[in-house]
Amino acid sequence: MHPAPATPRTRRPDTWDPTRRDGARMMADTLAEWRSQGPAPDLWVFGYASLVWRPEFEATEQRPARVHGYHRCLQMWSRVNRGTPERPGLVFALMAGGSCSGLALRLPHDQVEALMPQLWAREMPNPVYDPKWLLCQTAKGPVQALAFTLSRHSPNYTGPLDAESYRDIFTHSRGRYGSTLDYARQTLHGLRSHGIEDHALERLLRLAPSDVAD
Repeated sequence: MHPAPATPRTRRPDTWDPTRRDGARMMADTLAEWRSQGPAPDLWVFGYASLVWRPEFEATEQRPARVHGYHRCLQMWSRVNRGTPERPGLVFALMAGGSCSGLALRLPHDQVEALMPQLWAREMPNPVYDPKWLLCQTAKGPVQALAFTLSRHSPNYTGPLDAESYRDIFTHSRGRYGSTLDYARQTLHGLRSHGIEDHALERLLRLAPSDVAD
């Protein structure tokens, strides 16, 4: 049996007013929580979407992992990366409820201070996510990993979308990094490359017209 790691205290903003969600302060708080884990702690990050197939940093170790209490869903508006203000696209969010399979990525402690600003700029260019420490179950035992979650109170949460909305977004929405459809397909393929199946995502992708290219 592997003992469960201690859970760092997580500080959360008490408002969804974007002008009062201080991304720099949130990063500083997260680093302080990481340092509190013990002497020279490594940092684990939970990847559930593009961090699986395009992490932009070299992890010392990666493990298939499962988180209980949160699930992956394509229900977050993207008006720059995978869409535009006129035709918003979608990106994945990690939201409360259910469970989620992904990757636990380990950064050695001596690289965390240098790499955290890079990770923060990627995941939190706008402080929309709530960073949280989640217990990840892996074949080698549990780890506490930093995960970027989304609240249903966030203005970026789409709420439930019907099949026609997904079909329209898959057909038309494209941003500076490409289309929503390409992003969703890349995520499915990235998960499969690690032996992870997401049947809900498979069903969503069947809604895309067959003649739409990535």
